[in-house]
Amino acid sequence: MSDPLGLISSSTAAARPIAGGVRPQAGGASFKDVLLKNIEEVNTLQQDATKAIEDLTAGRRGDVEGVILATSKADTAFKALQAVRNKVMEAYDEIKQIRV
Repeated sequence: MSDPLGLISSSTAAARPIAGGVRPQAGGASFKDVLLKNIEEVNTLQQDATKAIEDLTAGRRGDVEGVILATSKADTAFKALQAVRNKVMEAYDEIKQIRV
């Protein structure tokens, strides 16, 4: 993932000026880490759903309910991640509108 603005670089928070005087909590997970972890989880769910569908069509699996459940989980997780992305993009668009 590229970061052309350097907003999610792994440099320490103390080296960068903090807007509004707000400092991240010591020991708390950063937004970047939480987001990347959730992206990995969604990816894993989608891979599991794809494998379940492939196994069902190949005859290696007989439980249609399990395949539907795996597909539903992957779909719900993706939609939730997409909703977070849309909210972040809306916030970014609002920040772009601010005149300095």
